[in-house]
Amino acid sequence: MAQTTPKTVLESLAQDIAAVLKSMGGSAHQNLVVDCVAALKRQRGEAVNTPDLRQKIIETFEQYRDWFVRPFGEGSQRWALAGDFA
Repeated sequence: MAQTTPKTVLESLAQDIAAVLKSMGGSAHQNLVVDCVAALKRQRGEAVNTPDLRQKIIETFEQYRDWFVRPFGEGSQRWALAGDFA
């Protein structure tokens, strides 16, 4: 059975993802988003395990589809802020 990430963690990550995307003009490649969120966490003094963080960020992206979209379609690795969040 897959382990699920607590909602508070996902919401915090969603806010970090949104901040990163906003700072990049509203969209960016998934790998760049992961790297930037990891950097934000390190700046705050948080421990970062990049593979775990990557999985949690992707989980967050999927859970918060009202915040984020894939502007080039579902197979794309590019993420963007959705409507009201852009």
